[in-house]
Amino acid sequence: MKALAFATAVALATAALALSATPSFADDDPAVSWSVSPAGPEGADGRSWVELELDPGTTATEYLSVRNLGATATTFTLTAADGYFTKTGRFNMLQSDQESVDAGTWITVDETVTVDAGGVAVIPFTITVPENATPGDHAAGIAASVSTTGTTEDGAKVGVESRVGFRVITQVTGELAPAMALSEVTGEYSPSWNLFTPGELTITYTATNVGNTQLSFGETAGDATTARGDVFPGEKRSVTVDSVPAWPLGLVSVDVRVDSSVPSDDSLAVAPVTRTVQVVAVPWLHLLVLVGLAVVVVMIILGRRRSAARIELLLEQARAEGREQAGVTG
Repeated sequence: MKALAFATAVALATAALALSATPSFADDDPAVSWSVSPAGPEGADGRSWVELELDPGTTATEYLSVRNLGATATTFTLTAADGYFTKTGRFNMLQSDQESVDAGTWITVDETVTVDAGGVAVIPFTITVPENATPGDHAAGIAASVSTTGTTEDGAKVGVESRVGFRVITQVTGELAPAMALSEVTGEYSPSWNLFTPGELTITYTATNVGNTQLSFGETAGDATTARGDVFPGEKRSVTVDSVPAWPLGLVSVDVRVDSSVPSDDSLAVAPVTRTVQVVAVPWLHLLVLVGLAVVVVMIILGRRRSAARIELLLEQARAEGREQAGVTG
């Protein structure tokens, strides 16, 4: 995983309704570019994020490296917050106006750091696990941010907070119990307008991490297996499975199996979860074709009967004329 990078637009008090507009930066706001990565005391150490295993009540010290890639000295605000995975499976951390209640509160770091143009600062931060912390994975993010002022197209002032950081995952020691649950499993059938190809089944479900470890998961539906990324303990992910082939056989049943794994420990087994989706798939097109064929067959039969009756009538007329002519001649 790459270090996370994200930006948050926050309207100034005088322009609270300007959030939907695209800000253009004022001329006196110099361009700022920077990077943030995990580090050791001497500098960046090549890690993409920090993973720790700590006992309740213990403290560990880590470091972050802030590199100023801009042309002027810049003061960065340093913050930590609870982490989560977005609906698309990307890691993020709570925004500055949201309150952290878990691992984001365990991190202590300096409020600001000033870095010269082209310079690098290495800043220590500590992770202190509460005595009553529950076993398992706890996610947080730590970031360096800058706030700039911009104007919208209609002249409204907005503040833009840009953050760059990385994740900090703390696994609290104790019994690990990975588990996944499925709910809201539904299906919808869409017929094909080609008699010789199957229709498509769209399946939706909600996967919930009911264990205490981070899980990577994906589902198998029909003949297709799809990876869906990761979820932290307690997180939910709504999933839509498109284009599962299915013939319209009245009642269609498809098994959806969700497999999960613990990214940090392959030896931890996670039981797969399977649900059966049943959808009524009426073969309307096929029925219409059969009705059409039946109508054609009936018309052909009736036409043949009318033709046979007409021929029989002509033959009878011919016989009558023959008999009449024979009687006259006689």
